[in-house]
Amino acid sequence: LVVVYSTVCAVGLPANCLTAWLTLLQALQGNVLAVYLFCLALCELLYLSTLPLWVIYIQNQHRWMLGLQACKVTAYVFFCNIYISVLFLCCVSCDRFMAVVYALESRGHRHQKTAIFISASVFILVGLVHYPVFEMEQQQGTCFEALPTDGRIARYHYLRFAAGFAIPLSIIAFTNHRIIRSIRLSVGLNATQKAKVKYSVAAIVLIFLVCFAPYHLVLLIKAIAFSYYGGDTDTLCAFEASLYKVSTVFLCLSTANSVADPIIYVLATDHSRQEVSRIHKEWQHHSALSTKSRKYTLEIKTQMHVSASSVL
Repeated sequence: LVVVYSTVCAVGLPANCLTAWLTLLQALQGNVLAVYLFCLALCELLYLSTLPLWVIYIQNQHRWMLGLQACKVTAYVFFCNIYISVLFLCCVSCDRFMAVVYALESRGHRHQKTAIFISASVFILVGLVHYPVFEMEQQQGTCFEALPTDGRIARYHYLRFAAGFAIPLSIIAFTNHRIIRSIRLSVGLNATQKAKVKYSVAAIVLIFLVCFAPYHLVLLIKAIAFSYYGGDTDTLCAFEASLYKVSTVFLCLSTANSVADPIIYVLATDHSRQEVSRIHKEWQHHSALSTKSRKYTLEIKTQMHVSASSVL
């Protein structure tokens, strides 16, 4: 787990920094989709900044040594990141759906102000829903790993599975299916372009399932187990203990989304690749100028040294 978290942090931080920069440039030019991508990148950066704390936690044998408030803030960021990411993936899919399937009809209805309002609403809504994290008490020195399921937590698991996974998955599946169908019927795209869109859509759905489905299935299983074994505390505890390792692995798997989002939604688009290429060329140009400047300075110093030696 330490290796996974460290790798995600090492790859995700620069990838999301680049994503945030590129999407900010696009947003400043009036791009509506870039607003959602920029907010998604900011959300991922905030979460990635907490990964070192999880690494320390795992290295300490899953014992939280950084204080209760630090645990609550870190867990709050983690839970918010999952559902902010899920909702922004829905926003991106819906925006692409409108732009592709209803290209003409949506021209006068896709505005940046609307995207900004929706983005702000996502942050506020998810933040408020997960505020009860600060009211929960920790047990046995862990950080939101071994909380025993009770009636309140079971209802919370059902809600998270339905509103945070099942409904968004339905939206993403429907919108991307319609995008594929619209692209298939399009006469303005060649076979290569159509195949690229299909692979991109398939990757979006696949990444969503891989990153979020296992974790939410565990939540659903825990909630169902409580409903079934609710009166038998010993059996319920034994059942949850048997799920602990699986739950930890699936929790870790959800962090892969922080690396996948920039790859799928930004770096895989032609415009973003052009921006990356432009930045790379500018960097090479500045590096070349810097190298020439250093060589010129070295030559001047050498000539001055030779002149001084001849005078002596």
